[in-house]
This record gives sequence, C-alpha cells and structure tokens, in this order.
Amino acid sequence: MRFSRSLTLSSALFLCALTLRPQIIGVAPLFPLIQQDLHLPHTVVGLLGTVPVLCMGVFAPLAPFLRHRLRTLPAITASLALIALFGLTRSLTPGALVLVLLTFGVGAGIGLGGALLPVAVKEQFPDQSVRTSGIYASGIQLGSTISAAAAVPLAIALGGWRSALLAFSLATAALTIAWVGLTRSASTEAAANARPRFAFNNPIAWRLALAFALFGIFYYGLSAWLTAAYVARGWSLPQAAGLVAVVNAGSLVGSVLLPVFARRIASRSRTGAMMAATLVVASLGIAAVPALAFLWAGLAGLANGALFPLIIALPVEASEQPDEVGAISGVMLGAGYTLAAIAPSGFGAIRDLTGSFTPILWLIVVAAVLLLATSLSFDGIRRPRYY
Repeated sequence: MRFSRSLTLSSALFLCALTLRPQIIGVAPLFPLIQQDLHLPHTVVGLLGTVPVLCMGVFAPLAPFLRHRLRTLPAITASLALIALFGLTRSLTPGALVLVLLTFGVGAGIGLGGALLPVAVKEQFPDQSVRTSGIYASGIQLGSTISAAAAVPLAIALGGWRSALLAFSLATAALTIAWVGLTRSASTEAAANARPRFAFNNPIAWRLALAFALFGIFYYGLSAWLTAAYVARGWSLPQAAGLVAVVNAGSLVGSVLLPVFARRIASRSRTGAMMAATLVVASLGIAAVPALAFLWAGLAGLANGALFPLIIALPVEASEQPDEVGAISGVMLGAGYTLAAIAPSGFGAIRDLTGSFTPILWLIVVAAVLLLATSLSFDGIRRPRYY
C-alpha cells in the first residue's frame, strides 16, 4: 500500500511538472512566426518569454499564502487551472497587446505551481528530497523537450502558431484532470495556522537566489533566442528549432542522472561546479563554433538538466518543515526568476540595438561563468540523510 501511494503521488508530481514549461519553452521556437505575423520587434516578442519568467518571480513568494488558504495539493490544482484557462484564451485572442496581457495569467499559474511543488515534496517525501525533486524535474524537462520539438511542426501542420499554443493548452487541461484524479485521495497537511513568512534574513536563501537567477538567465536567454540566432546564421527554422529541442532532451537526461551523481559525489559544490563548467564549455561552443551546434546544445542540456533539480532540492535540504521550504523557496524563486526575467526581452532589446545576436550569445557565456563561481558555495547547504 505504501509503495502504491508513493508511486501514485510521484506520478502526479511528474504529470503536474509536464505543464510548467510548454507555455514558455514551446513558444520560443515560434518567435520568428509570431514576429512575421504581428510585425513585432525582437524586444516585444521577447515579452512572451519575459512575462512568464517575471510572473514566476512575482508569484512564487505568494504561493505560501495560497497554501495557507487551500493546503498544498488543492493549491497546485488551482495553479494548473490558471495555466490551462489563460493559455486557452491566449491562443484564441487576436492582437499583440492582449496576447502579452494574457501571458501574465499563464505566468501566475506557472509561478505558483512551481513554488508549491517543493513544498509537496517535503510533505509527501520528506526523506527523499533529491530523488523526488529529480522526478518532477524530469517532468519539467520532458514537457520542455516535447513542446520545443513539436512547436514548429504543429504550427506548420495546423495552420499557424496560434494552433500550436492551443494544442499546448489543451494538453495542460488534460493533465490537470489527471492530476486531480491521482491526488483526490492523497493525504495532505492541514493548512498552516501560522501566517506564511519569508526567509529574508536567511543568507542561504539569498545565496540560492543568486545561483537560481544566473541559471535562469542562462536557460531562458538561450531558450528564447537560440532558434532566432541560428536562423540569422542561415539555418532553416525547423533545423534551428531543433537546437532548442536538443537542449531540452539533454536536460531530461541530466535530470534523470542527477540522483546518481548525488549518491556518488558527496560534495554539492563539486557536482554543481562540474555541471556549471559544462555550461561554460557548451555556451562558448554555441557562440564561437556554430558548426557543432547540436553537440553544444546537447552538452548544455545535460548540464542544465542536472543543475535544475540540484538547485531546487537545496531549499528542501536546508529546511526541517514544509513551512521552512516555502519560506526559503519564496526568496530563491521570487528573486531568482525576477532577475532571470530580464533575459528574453532584455536580450531582444540588445538584438534590436545592435542588429546582431552575437552579443546575446556572449552574455549567455558570462552567465555560465558566474554560475560556476556561485556553485562553489553549495556545500553550505545541509545534506539529507536519505536519497
């Protein structure tokens, strides 16, 4: 019975995680089509990547308040419903302004859901933080991979980029129904009596926020503009979009392999530094050796996929209770995503100003180097007793 319950809840977390990136990562390969259809500059179309990431930063600190009122699993259900509802509406509405405005609703759901998942891990799997974080991180990466790979083919097959967004949103609605079915009988902690708090005075929270911000600048900057950068280098749109798919496929592999690294390498700093160094090599290759772009994309994805669950598991490891996870995660995700949100639209503005994607690619290298330096502090986080 215990194994059955664990399998059911792990599956629910995995399916939930599938919904958290298609509305960001799956949109990026469509940027050239959206620009052509709506006659938008790079700065504006970049808002479709910036707004969800910004919302992830703004709404992550609010997740403990939603949990306070609804409890964790019902709060996640509400978050998924927001993604589906606003995603469906966004795919059907005309005009750039409304498209961007509705993206705020999509981002709110993503931000709340992403911040609540670590709390659910602490509640349901208190002694398996890295393993369970790896499971839902794999779901995030699989959702990213499928959406990145399918976006352009869906747009071509179904008659436009809006049809691709509609397909992503319908899939989110279906996964929300599956989540409800799997968690309906799951036990959940009662809503907290104490008012939610933030770990503003916790140096670990701010250390993790910096690492997460650099990670986000790298990942969302690369995801937003890798396709367009290689189209500008003469690649076809499907071929260039394939690079983003390879990044996310590599990320899926990396997230699966992380528990192996966690068992065999005691030092969190050593694991993080190895992966961050790989990001440096991959980003240098993307910027300077485009002939091997698929190799660099795969390496970037592999390291990215291992780093993501490692970082998001650290608040769980640094906490004794679910409320503590929410307090540290609120700062880490709130500040981290808010800073990372500059990448899609900010990098687009740089492209508009310079007329070239080259400065963007080198800024991504800089983010990887800074992340490498920051990862050396991960050993300051308390390790769990079980994996």
